Amino acid sequence: MSTPVSPTTGPTQPFGRPVVAWSGSTDPSVPLVVLLHGRGSTEREILSLTPHLPHGASYAAVRAPIAEGGGFAWFANRGIGRPVASSLEATMGWFETWLDEVAPAGRPVILVGFSGGAAFAGGLVLSDPSRYSGAAILYGTLPFDAGVPVTTGRLANLPVLVAQGEADQVIPRELLDATWTYLLGESGAPTVAHRAPGGHGITAASLQRLSGWIADRCDHLQHHRTAPPSLR
Repeated sequence: MSTPVSPTTGPTQPFGRPVVAWSGSTDPSVPLVVLLHGRGSTEREILSLTPHLPHGASYAAVRAPIAEGGGFAWFANRGIGRPVASSLEATMGWFETWLDEVAPAGRPVILVGFSGGAAFAGGLVLSDPSRYSGAAILYGTLPFDAGVPVTTGRLANLPVLVAQGEADQVIPRELLDATWTYLLGESGAPTVAHRAPGGHGITAASLQRLSGWIADRCDHLQHHRTAPPSLR
């Protein structure tokens, strides 16, 4: 059951306090799944996925801090899928301050990002991979050339799900292909990859794959609560 959108305690500068919509468990010890919406969207749209996701986890859909096009964005762009490095750094710092409040050290955090939210999730895990217990990069690109290290072995031991549309006309194909190649190879991440017919939108098959992946991660985390991040 979802709760009303409300501002949380947290930083007020330069973006204001995060607005977060919650769903699922209220137990502060269970894995926290953070949902990151696409550019120009809102937290409510991505929260609508939660009825199709596993019970038992806590879901937090965060509103991006930059107003854009009737919705919100995670960073300023220098082209589709290409964040401005200084903007990405600033919004990641804002997000991490909030995250440290709601998920102190020891609580597993799984990121699920769609489109622009996927690039933001990618920036977070590339910046600090040991902070997270998994990341789903859905119909988006990693933030290449945006000030975060996209290097060999950077995501070793971090479980990743990548899902793409074969006919996606929104994210440049070269960025989708680079994301796919990096995650399945040089990153070192144990990656589950899914390509579906269709364009830039989460399909029923992709949602089913996401649900199964989250369930597997949560089950694993519940049985390995004392394992260090490098082994999760």
